[in-house]
Amino acid sequence: MARQKVIITCAVTGSIHTPTMTDHLPITPDEIAEGAIGAAEAGASILHLHARDPKDGRPTPDPEVFMAFLPRIKQATDAVVNITTGGGHQMTLEDRLAAPLRARPEMCSLNMGSMNFGLFPAADKFQTWKHDWEKPYLESTRDFIFKNTFADIEGILRDLGEAHGTRFEFECYDVGHLYNLAHFLDRGLVKPPLFVQFIFGVLGGIGPDPENLTHMKRIADKLFGDDYVFSVLGAGRHQMNLITMSAILGGNVRVGLEDSLYAGKGRLADSNAEQVTMIRGILESLSLEIASPAEARERLALKGGDAVGF
Repeated sequence: MARQKVIITCAVTGSIHTPTMTDHLPITPDEIAEGAIGAAEAGASILHLHARDPKDGRPTPDPEVFMAFLPRIKQATDAVVNITTGGGHQMTLEDRLAAPLRARPEMCSLNMGSMNFGLFPAADKFQTWKHDWEKPYLESTRDFIFKNTFADIEGILRDLGEAHGTRFEFECYDVGHLYNLAHFLDRGLVKPPLFVQFIFGVLGGIGPDPENLTHMKRIADKLFGDDYVFSVLGAGRHQMNLITMSAILGGNVRVGLEDSLYAGKGRLADSNAEQVTMIRGILESLSLEIASPAEARERLALKGGDAVGF
């Protein structure tokens, strides 16, 4: 069997990092569009997108902000647009779904379980802040559960998946999330090929140990057989080593300033494109080929960029 080409996903801004942490985090619609387009030009075939309030950089679910950059990205690149349904941790489920339901993208992220999601250790690393919202936002995660109940997931699969033909990047932060996904597969609420993102290194989820990656893959192989495609997200300093391991094991990779702010030890990345370029160099040095957007669409059975709402 021929080795599949590697799909590079780039998560451009996210809702985890705050403006104080780096001057390079895309905040405004212009910056998010430029960051996404640059990542696509560097080799990313999927662009995972959140929105930020352009005034102060806090995560926002406002569909109008999304629509300020989504058409620009579509016009400038053929990459698959993947919009968050996770949003940010102070958003309701209705908030989180407002932009995806408006945009009707080819793909959305979908977290496969409720979990503790601890960002508060990052608050200890800074004494002064650019904006007064940042430290309380991080500290509030000491007492926060990222809610994704079975009913929540069923509703997203119905209202976004069935209604609009959107497919999903199933985000699995722990082994139990794989079993939750298997439950929905057994019920026929999700259809292969599944695109499963193994996520390591978020406080509250599975740790960033190499043996956890092989364990997650082993369980996913048992549960899904040939019906899934996997990718790996390594948080922070674990990004490059874990995603390189993913590629060696036959998987795909995710980079981007949502997941890590760095491009080497102690060196902040200048852009999302820099991280894409780094992992592309690693992959090509391993004699692995990079999937184009068209190849990613075919492999993941996506509806195509002409069938979206932006």
